[in-house]
Amino acid sequence: MEPQNLTSVSEFLLLGLSEDLGLQPLLFGLFLTMYLVTVFGNLLIILAVSSDPRLHIPMYCFLSNLALADIGFISTTVPKMLVNIQTQSKSITYEGCLTQVSFFFLFACLDVLLLTVMTYDRFVAICHPLHYLVIMNPRLCGSLVLVSFFFSLLDSQLHCLMVLQLTFYTKVEIPHFFCDPSQLLNLACSDTSTKNLLVYFIGAIFGGIPVSGIILSYARIISSILRVSSSGGRYKAFSSCGSHLSVVCLFSGTGLGAYLSSAVSSSPRKGAVTSVIYTVVAPMLNPFIYSLRNRDIKRALRNLLSRTA
Repeated sequence: MEPQNLTSVSEFLLLGLSEDLGLQPLLFGLFLTMYLVTVFGNLLIILAVSSDPRLHIPMYCFLSNLALADIGFISTTVPKMLVNIQTQSKSITYEGCLTQVSFFFLFACLDVLLLTVMTYDRFVAICHPLHYLVIMNPRLCGSLVLVSFFFSLLDSQLHCLMVLQLTFYTKVEIPHFFCDPSQLLNLACSDTSTKNLLVYFIGAIFGGIPVSGIILSYARIISSILRVSSSGGRYKAFSSCGSHLSVVCLFSGTGLGAYLSSAVSSSPRKGAVTSVIYTVVAPMLNPFIYSLRNRDIKRALRNLLSRTA
């Protein structure tokens, strides 16, 4: 069979998490519920922050942008999966696949960079409290969000350009519930060794550097907290960054786990199941982590719900 260029391929087939017809209603209900909970929970965070003037500070500004990115992240993959289950169709168009790749990396990278920016905010607040308002001024906060979006857009376009260079056979079956670029690389009929190296390089730049920054920042934060003499002061400092640290561990830990699982496992379907954790479960749990562990968010949510009741 002669290979065709990607631009000649009209559609791909997404095999999903399972081909068992009996499981499809269960999967549809489960993922629809998780999707609605994620969108509703993150929208509540955005509304709570925007409606409470006391939360108009850098940390909660970044949190609102993270919630918006989480909505975009889960909306990139789950709605198409739900439509395919409901219509009993596995197809996704060439344009739809490229769009998924683009937005998947846009919001995934934006999540990582916003978490890094939030780490820097906690670093300044704990290690340089007297200069916090001067350093974290509105101009810098806006610039950090814009720069994060710019680099995320650059990351997504680099992955799109890489996928555009791949060649495939006429019928391409992707053992996943969305157009995962790693699966596209495995299914390509052309030599992908150079592109695999490029993927690792891009991942090291847009993923490795931010994660390294987070680790170094928290090392400094913990060191500063341990130097606080009173136990009450240490507890207050730890509690101010506990929610953020939980989200960082959840997102980066599950993402790294899914990557290692797909690298070690010989079954692509198992990798698809593992990726559900960081693409669906992590964005769903983020609002609960921040609302349950943060008194300011809980107060703002109570005020918001009392006004709407």
